[in-house]
Amino acid sequence: MGHLIELKDIYKIYHMGEETVHALDGINLTVDQGEFVAIVGSSGSGKSTAMNIIGCLDVPTSGTYHLGGIDVSTMEDDQQAEIRNKMLGFIFQQYNLIPKLTVQENVELPLLYAGVSAEERRERAIQSLGRVGLADKRKNLPSQLSGGQQQRVSIARALAGKPSVILADEPTGALDSRTGREVLRFLQKLNQEGDTVVLITHDNSIAVKAKRIVRLQDGRIIYDGDASDPQAVVQPQEDAGEGETA
Repeated sequence: MGHLIELKDIYKIYHMGEETVHALDGINLTVDQGEFVAIVGSSGSGKSTAMNIIGCLDVPTSGTYHLGGIDVSTMEDDQQAEIRNKMLGFIFQQYNLIPKLTVQENVELPLLYAGVSAEERRERAIQSLGRVGLADKRKNLPSQLSGGQQQRVSIARALAGKPSVILADEPTGALDSRTGREVLRFLQKLNQEGDTVVLITHDNSIAVKAKRIVRLQDGRIIYDGDASDPQAVVQPQEDAGEGETA
């Protein structure tokens, strides 16, 4: 079996006036089924661009991206949208819940777009809410829940589509640290249950909760390895060749 995610020589180049910005500067990255990977970097490191490409929200300037063996790097928007709906579950910093819909309706929404029947939508929504411990809140409105519970609803929404990859973009950014830890524990639990999780963050204390850390700087990968290795959280010096040892 091939890799679930395979980025090969990925460049993303923006032209800003006279300036050329290499948001991604030749990235090679593979993620296998069942991994829990944190992509870490400060603002401007390229991590958001990497997230957009992995999430089929953008296409690279050059290079190839295979998701589940399918080349998605040259797809048109509508084809990308279809792959996104089928294979990816998103968790964002802002929960993006619709205030007028109940918790269950929010979880069902992507399934509605995907054309899943009403009965199966209900079943999957209840099952997903059960996995995040919120089955009893399914008739509530988002405003009746705490921030941590709302983020868990957004995790349930991501799970309901039975995605190949859960992509979490700064998922604890809007939460206090205790609630943030609780949400991370959920992501760890989902990973233990077999889900593939890719977490994007600027925060080392969050990144170390993953099993593997990929650190970006200036659009390049400067570390890729075990999250428990001290090297994983050391900010590299500007020395030439630094980070090559990983």
